[in-house]
Amino acid sequence: MSCFFYILFSKEADRYYIGHTSNIEERVRKHNTHHKGFTGKYCDWKLAFCEEYPSKELAYKRERQ
Repeated sequence: MSCFFYILFSKEADRYYIGHTSNIEERVRKHNTHHKGFTGKYCDWKLAFCEEYPSKELAYKRERQ
């Protein structure tokens, strides 16, 4: 199963957010819903960058760089 390292950008917040997931489309959708946590405050997150990795461990390692 592949996993993705991603970077989102919110123009409203003027901030970037990084993370990893196995379903990039669903994860971006969830970031753009009102929920507790940093990204829940804004609903204009756009995918700025994405890399695919063969495992969750490698995607997480890239996130931590």
